[in-house]
Amino acid sequence: MSDIRIGTRGSPLALTQATMVRDLLANAHGLEDKAIEIIAIRTTGDKVQDRPLSELGGKGLFTKEIEVALADDEIDLAVHSMKDMPTALPDGLMIDAILTREDPHDAFISRSSKTLLDLPQGALVGSSSLRRAAQVKHLRSDLHVIDYRGNVDTRLRKLDEGVVDATFLACAGLKRLGLAHEITSIMGEDQMLPAVAQGAIGLEVRADNTRIKELITPLNHRETAICVSAERAFLAALDGSCRTPIAGLATVKDAQLSFRGMIISNDGAIVHETRNEVSLEDAEEMGRQAGLELKARGGPDFFRAS
Repeated sequence: MSDIRIGTRGSPLALTQATMVRDLLANAHGLEDKAIEIIAIRTTGDKVQDRPLSELGGKGLFTKEIEVALADDEIDLAVHSMKDMPTALPDGLMIDAILTREDPHDAFISRSSKTLLDLPQGALVGSSSLRRAAQVKHLRSDLHVIDYRGNVDTRLRKLDEGVVDATFLACAGLKRLGLAHEITSIMGEDQMLPAVAQGAIGLEVRADNTRIKELITPLNHRETAICVSAERAFLAALDGSCRTPIAGLATVKDAQLSFRGMIISNDGAIVHETRNEVSLEDAEEMGRQAGLELKARGGPDFFRAS
């Protein structure tokens, strides 16, 4: 039997990320690859491809089955894209390490236009993300946004086939897959604020599994973990899910954390934004307060009305 069983989704990107974790563990502890097994688990989000994510129940679509396997001791640790993770975890499970963050920004990809602003009037944009769609509509209300799901290869193939004029993918995923050359342009934060925890990989374990927790400790990147804790506290305060357009990004410079958070109506017409700078020790509480601030500014009907 393998010494360590890693659970992950079966998409090419998820498997690449799990392989990264396997290699980091092997290097950190002098283990052979065969001592670490990668187990692909199909999630609800992977099984259902013909409906928008927002109709399927929000966050947890790409994690539930993996967490069940973790709780049932079928795997020892789970590798997740942190932007897919609900803010509330099942009892007995915890995120115990966050890897160094990759580029958190969104990539604009088109075969005909260099930037979002260059797209012709009425162009068709594909996205499965309400956050991206809302920000596109805020910048270009003339564009048509359609639901556009599938793994990275599928979305790029649809783009080549002319199904849409442009789409968006996370820069982090493209870079990890060796597909950075597919990026037409990178969306600056002034045009498209990223999803909470985008570009960050988290390792989820059973809270009582001391052996695995000790093994993954060297993989934790403190600054990324602090940024992600602030962003997820912001999301939690807003009760955020895939059905609510929410964006947030924290960065660290000179021992200070800078944060920008945003809520947007689905049609892109209404935007509430907050910016904060605090010490690293206050990062998580700042995120919570920022979420409460925007929740109050948006009012109780903001997300329902959008």
